[in-house]
Amino acid sequence: MPDLNRIYLYRMTHIGNIPHILANGITHIASANANAAYVPIGDGSLINRRTQIALPNGRLLSDYIPFYFGGRMPMLLVIQHGTNGVTATTPEDIVYCITTVAQIIANGLDYYFTDGHAVATISTVYASNQIADIEELVDFDAVKVKYWRNDYDLDLKRRMEAEFLVGNDIPAQAIVGYVVYNEAARDRLMEMGIPQNKILIKRECYF
Repeated sequence: MPDLNRIYLYRMTHIGNIPHILANGITHIASANANAAYVPIGDGSLINRRTQIALPNGRLLSDYIPFYFGGRMPMLLVIQHGTNGVTATTPEDIVYCITTVAQIIANGLDYYFTDGHAVATISTVYASNQIADIEELVDFDAVKVKYWRNDYDLDLKRRMEAEFLVGNDIPAQAIVGYVVYNEAARDRLMEMGIPQNKILIKRECYF
């Protein structure tokens, strides 16, 4: 059995959403505790595609909160540089909320995970009863690559974007840490009440 405390899950969000997350956790759009003032940073067209894909239990992919297994994903490049019709967001305003697979399980949350981007038709969706095999089912070497354009491995980008999908609101106490771009972002989180020892400055998680 892998050490699920050491399989980290990354959720990107705008720094303006952090006060709501501290009070309510990471919430679904349909949650009773949803953030009415939510600041979006993602690709709207991709988000819409997720409303059209069903998971094995019949719920839609959009009903689940997606996490990546690492930082500096292709979607971050889109968000930072404003391609694909997405409004550019400065890296200082992008925060990673970090939890672990162990935290999701300890909080009794519903989840699936995939071996690639969840909207890709060739990606496989795995249920919670397969979690013991996650290190074999998810290509963690692909997750860690810095450059995903590879003429010898055209599937690398899809595998890099493997997802962990959570079907419930994630309580704030399940967030084990926050990753930010620089000292200014760290200081802003500290002003919101997050202790410094829960904030990591990791520029390598950004472009």
